[in-house]
Amino acid sequence: MELNIRRVLVQCEDTFEEGAVRVETPLRKAAVIFVVENPLAGTVGADLSPLIEASVDLGRKVGAKLVEVMAGFEVQGYGKGALVGLAGEQEHANALLTTVFANPVREAIGGGEAWISSFQKVAAPGTVIDIPMNHKDEVYVRSHYDGITVMVPGGPKADEVAVIFCASSGRRLNWRVGGMTHEEVLARKAKATQG
Repeated sequence: MELNIRRVLVQCEDTFEEGAVRVETPLRKAAVIFVVENPLAGTVGADLSPLIEASVDLGRKVGAKLVEVMAGFEVQGYGKGALVGLAGEQEHANALLTTVFANPVREAIGGGEAWISSFQKVAAPGTVIDIPMNHKDEVYVRSHYDGITVMVPGGPKADEVAVIFCASSGRRLNWRVGGMTHEEVLARKAKATQG
């Protein structure tokens, strides 16, 4: 099965100041949204394996678009989610967001060892969704707990799924809750490769 992509939307923000912190290089947060026709819309309890198989190619396209939107910014955090039109099931989104979808995205952005925060729901057109994000290599890096609020204008239609993948270029600017740092994760990874 090949998924019919109806629309691709991009949301991107660069933050230079938050609270008491101002930076020269902004924190970039981006979301890429692929609105696809839901071939299982109107069904109940259908076999999800065709969606899972089709999600691999979708993951490649999402990964390429995300790299384009991040435009040279390192990806340190990520998250995924979906809005399913009213004729679909939440499981239709879950089938499109499994590891086989995520691995091509990981490959495109240069890895990602941590599980990817995820949220999906059945929704009417114009519904807002908050996509949670965490550090791409270690979920316990508190400075990278973040999220993006996404809305698809006029979508998803009843027979659509809006598949969303988000990325951030670093920690929240005003973070101060302690815990493991991005630099400690990099040092641990370097030591593991040497040893």
